[in-house]
Amino acid sequence: MTDGSMQDYPLTLNRFLDHAARWHGDAEVVSARDDGGIDRITYAALRDRSVAISSLLNGFGIRKGDRVATLAWNSAAHVELWYAVMGIGAVCHTLNPRLTGPQLASMAVQSGAKILVASADLLPLAKLIAERAPAIERILLIDGTVGEGAFAGVPVVALESLIADAPGNALWGDFPETAPAGLCFTSGTTGAPKGVTYTHRGSFLHTLRSLQADVMAFTSRDAVLAVVPMFHANAWGLPFALPAVGGKLVLPGRQADGASLARLIAAEGVTIGVGVPTVWLGLVEHLEAVGGELPSLERLIVGGAPMAPALMERLESRLGVTIQTSWGMTELSPLGVIAPPDDPQRSAAVSGRPAIGVDLRLTDAGGTPLPEQRGGEGHLYVRGASVVDRYFGESVPATDAEGWFPTGDLARIDAKGNLIITGRAKDLIKSGGEWINPAEIEAVVGALPQVSLAAVIGRQDAKWGERPVLLVEMRGGEEIDDAALLAPLAGRVATWWIPDAVVRLAAMPLAPTGKIDKIRLRNEHGAG
Repeated sequence: MTDGSMQDYPLTLNRFLDHAARWHGDAEVVSARDDGGIDRITYAALRDRSVAISSLLNGFGIRKGDRVATLAWNSAAHVELWYAVMGIGAVCHTLNPRLTGPQLASMAVQSGAKILVASADLLPLAKLIAERAPAIERILLIDGTVGEGAFAGVPVVALESLIADAPGNALWGDFPETAPAGLCFTSGTTGAPKGVTYTHRGSFLHTLRSLQADVMAFTSRDAVLAVVPMFHANAWGLPFALPAVGGKLVLPGRQADGASLARLIAAEGVTIGVGVPTVWLGLVEHLEAVGGELPSLERLIVGGAPMAPALMERLESRLGVTIQTSWGMTELSPLGVIAPPDDPQRSAAVSGRPAIGVDLRLTDAGGTPLPEQRGGEGHLYVRGASVVDRYFGESVPATDAEGWFPTGDLARIDAKGNLIITGRAKDLIKSGGEWINPAEIEAVVGALPQVSLAAVIGRQDAKWGERPVLLVEMRGGEEIDDAALLAPLAGRVATWWIPDAVVRLAAMPLAPTGKIDKIRLRNEHGAG
């Protein structure tokens, strides 16, 4: 007599596409082309093509644990490649095409990628990477055929030309759930990029968490527009979550301007859009300029950067949508917390609550937990099944002795368990020996209806060490003088926190992931 047991069912990511192909085979993945056209493929057909590509990769010598790099936009061909790589136990190393060739080559050298798969329009950048990353044996092109041939001894071939003759007999899932599945380097907005390795188990559990009713709450009835890039933080897990429920996955290609997104939303009946706030700023500004409605759109899920209260109100009013704020990091796979879709107390300042599988802790500057976790401000630590343990290539854990990962964020947790990010520890400005938190100033100025984007940095000062400078991008043709920009700060922050200068920018510089690029702002405006 035994106690009984459950089946051994490894949580590997190929199971999401297997499920979609079998039970939601007619549901679609839709990709926008540069010429304005639309490509469509069902989950059943996409799975067949992915297995064929897996066979090709096996033929090229790719084995379990090998890295395959991708340099591509959000498209069905990129999704196929993800599953083809991960399904055979290889590791998909996503590269951000908004970075420079030398930066990307350094990452490819670290990963040791043997194959580079690139969107055809990115072939010049792919060649720069291959020049500096000698482990790359071949370049495969997707979403076009331009530039086939060879480059410095590296074959360049359109993947599409090979798929029809591929045997399609690759074995998926023959590896443990703890095996690595993806590799993504952090954006480097506050320091040198570091590689984060995602495991099948971690991303599988992240997907189940994201599908909960108080989280992203996707269903088979939804059409979800993934503007968040596939080359950053697993596209927030959307290429796993939509196949898991059989929802339509809508991909914008490389065009993420307001006009292109508006056309795509209208044409595909998009119900939910996912991306950073600056993306939705472009959408609403387009509609305000030319008119038009998007009646199918119900929700926007935002994260990656703070949401200005004025922008949140503007989006909900003009588009008639519900905004879900969230907070996460590449190191968290990436979702940490999110506001429930029907939360009547949602606001731009509140990031949301953690779902099961993520735990939060606030500490003092030395890492000692605050005695009262609710109400006070502290340094934010996180742990969970989808949280990084150590960075790629590093032997020292990224966590403390108890397994808590230091996020680098300052935060509060309110009485109901909502997380409020109050700033980045590295963004703090030290003036006269005292700290100034730029995020608090940015929240006040960013709420002004005349302001699109606001950022505060420290400028070197001979007397005080640093003094705050306010940089703003105005909304449209709006005009407001410096005194009026700074006036709302009176009584909201200490008088010595008020910026000494205001700099008006025609366009706020954005980092490759859509966040305000504070490194560039400090380099250009931080000197005394």
